[in-house]
Amino acid sequence: MYRKLQRGFRAFKRNTGLVHPSNNRQLIKRAEGAVPLNTDQGTLWYGEISVGTPPETFTVAFDTGSSDLFLPSIECTDSACEGHKRYDTTGSSTAQDSGRTFSITFGDNSTVSGRQFTDTVTIAGLTAIDQAVGAATSYSPGLAVDSFAPDGLLGMAFQNISVFQSSPFFQTLSSQGQTTESQFGFKLAKSGSELFLGGVNSKLFTGQLTYTPVTEEAFWQVDLDAVNVNGSSILTTLSAIIDTGSSLIHGNSVTVQEFYDAIPGSRNASDTLGAGFYTFPCDFPPEVALTFADTVFPIPAENFNLGKAFEGSQDCVGGVTADDDASLKGAWLVGDVFLQGVYTAFDVGNSAVGFAPLA
Repeated sequence: MYRKLQRGFRAFKRNTGLVHPSNNRQLIKRAEGAVPLNTDQGTLWYGEISVGTPPETFTVAFDTGSSDLFLPSIECTDSACEGHKRYDTTGSSTAQDSGRTFSITFGDNSTVSGRQFTDTVTIAGLTAIDQAVGAATSYSPGLAVDSFAPDGLLGMAFQNISVFQSSPFFQTLSSQGQTTESQFGFKLAKSGSELFLGGVNSKLFTGQLTYTPVTEEAFWQVDLDAVNVNGSSILTTLSAIIDTGSSLIHGNSVTVQEFYDAIPGSRNASDTLGAGFYTFPCDFPPEVALTFADTVFPIPAENFNLGKAFEGSQDCVGGVTADDDASLKGAWLVGDVFLQGVYTAFDVGNSAVGFAPLA
């Protein structure tokens, strides 16, 4: 009976554009919820979601640098899909084929493509109805389970960069009145990591969150007042994209060279370690910090230091790398090297990002 009623409610909405007054799913009290996150060697954080009716559990990377949700389809025969749990749209009574395909290419040149559906998606007890979901029939080798542990990915940026041209999951939750507040917060760490939906978890940070406004509702892009090395502001008046899906900090080659010029003994290691990488003397780690909204947030040395360049080396690899990706338009991509040292709030309702020291 429940499934029959839900089919009727969806048909009513399609035909009238309105929510049926008897649809109790729309009357649920606004709430909040926490998702424990696992990490893959401190470079990727992911957690559980459920999709479909009856619900099936999957793991996804929560990515503030993109806006779409995709999972490997049961129809995917690529070797990269092996080992991942696959999404069977025929097994969900709430899955609806949108009649559209999709293709996404990521910064590491990994690709995913398939068909678009809508389905019921639940995270931490919060449910989005008719959420856009990509059923991927193709996964490139970079998404194989040995290099990409979760099954899929859930984007948490703004709709303006949605490849699906659809509302991202959290915005769908908010528009359907499911959350207490229109913001979510991350703690990313080696342990005790969490995504909090519908607000922030004040137990995980100290003091007050320092918010800075989003400059354009596409990525979570904000003004970066300064990049500091050993107490001095080396770079000022930059733009930063706050991206939980990036493990490092990336900047254009000119500004990154200026950054490392301020670190005694640093070297461009592109020839030995790969394009954009630099090293610094392991015995003299720099004090690095980023300034947002006139507040300085240090990057712990253990987060900036990616380890020795090679066994026995006296040089260590820095967590800031050079990348002249034209799509960044000169902005720095601020990933987990920085985010592991702070609690980060993403305020959808007020278009702002907040930072606070971890508790």
